[in-house]
Amino acid sequence: MFVTFEGGEGAGKSTQIRLLADALRERGRTVLTTREPGGSPGAEAVRHVLLSGAAQEFGVRMEAILFAAARSDHVEEIIRPALLKGAVVICDRFMDSSRVYQGVTGNLELPFIEALERVAVNGVIPDCTIIFDLPASLGLERVRRRASAAEAPAGQEVELDRFEKEELETHEKRREAFLDIAAADPKRCHVVDASAAASDIAAAVLAIVEPLLPRSGGGGPDTEAAQ
Repeated sequence: MFVTFEGGEGAGKSTQIRLLADALRERGRTVLTTREPGGSPGAEAVRHVLLSGAAQEFGVRMEAILFAAARSDHVEEIIRPALLKGAVVICDRFMDSSRVYQGVTGNLELPFIEALERVAVNGVIPDCTIIFDLPASLGLERVRRRASAAEAPAGQEVELDRFEKEELETHEKRREAFLDIAAADPKRCHVVDASAAASDIAAAVLAIVEPLLPRSGGGGPDTEAAQ
């Protein structure tokens, strides 16, 4: 089973991925957790280029192509093999983030985004997508608080990444875009209130995912992709 977590900045996806993975492992499931951009060695190399802003000067179209290249490597090297072995794969961001970040707020035309997605995912579509929803202002406040609490070399500050630095209006537009995706695909997408307590969110996520799981757990060791 392939589960993806989506939402704006500071929505708490990383924490909830860990909590869901722990809960499923306690129930005897084989679980792989991973992330985008990144997840495979090749995609992790592209991650640095994208989040550092090094590709920004070449335009959003080039960024979208780089995201797609990273996703293709991630799918073929990590996600598809794990699914074929019977694992539950939980991924922090996937195709919906490209639809929102490069498509909606990047103003790229829909046919171009759809063509990139089709090639990149190559038939690997999430069985379940959890969209963590909260006001953009609250998400950005969490991001900045996390950055200020993080350790950095002496005399330096922890910098926000390329997307975290953008304006509040842009982040709010992304929030609405994720909700639009959920409304258009209610069978796959489930919206969770990300402003609730972490334990309540975890319970809501498990209640969504657990009934969708196949009856038997997969084989092979639990693992975590490159983080």
